[in-house]
Amino acid sequence: MTDKQAFDQAQLDVKTLTKRPGNDDMLFLYSHYKQGASGDVSGKRPGMLDMVGRAKYDAWAKLKGMSREQAMQKYIDKVAALLKTHK
Repeated sequence: MTDKQAFDQAQLDVKTLTKRPGNDDMLFLYSHYKQGASGDVSGKRPGMLDMVGRAKYDAWAKLKGMSREQAMQKYIDKVAALLKTHK
């Protein structure tokens, strides 16, 4: 299985979790998914009143410079760990 195929499978697998991960895990998944799928952060940082959007943007921005392949692998590993603890 290629990295891209494993990444795509992890995206499907994460939807099978029976328990919602905590906020830190959700931000980890979001940021690593975005970095793996799109590369470095783009667009404007959301305003102060959009706290969720701002947290997501900031989490993604922290990964600036990380390769897409490395972000995909970290996403895959996190999903695998969550599947063990949240099923």
